[in-house]
Amino acid sequence: MPRIAAIAFALLLAAGCASNPPEVTTPTVAVVEVLPGLYTAGQPAPGDWSAIAARGVATVVNLRTGEELAGRDEGSEVRAAGLRYVQIPVAGADGITVDNARLLHDALAPGHGQVLVHCASGNRAGALLALEQAEFDGVPVDAALALARKAGMTSTEPRLREALGLGR
Repeated sequence: MPRIAAIAFALLLAAGCASNPPEVTTPTVAVVEVLPGLYTAGQPAPGDWSAIAARGVATVVNLRTGEELAGRDEGSEVRAAGLRYVQIPVAGADGITVDNARLLHDALAPGHGQVLVHCASGNRAGALLALEQAEFDGVPVDAALALARKAGMTSTEPRLREALGLGR
């Protein structure tokens, strides 16, 4: 009997020392990888940043205006998760401009990787990212439009087409 008790004690001790791997969570918002390491999304919830960081994201680029985020300090949320935060306020389709594309290009430097670009729905994120790709990275217009659609662009397409010189 002492031998059985010793084995039972050893098993209990081993079970108490075992550790569970950390739980990997999924963000509440759909995150789309449009290029290797480059993601777009709609508005992440305050508790999504750790799950987004677990995907390898190191920088968050927020295209929403301050008025859209009234009462929320997204910059603090993102930095608390250990991520770099950049805000480029893009006010609707009118904000899909070469100047804002340049700001996005600079925020994506040096390698366009480990970055999440988001707005409220992915609409502005997709359009501005496509304009950035066409204007500053030499991506052909048809490929930039396809990337924009994959990234979440919907109603901003006429403005993007205009910015790309295609007319509405």
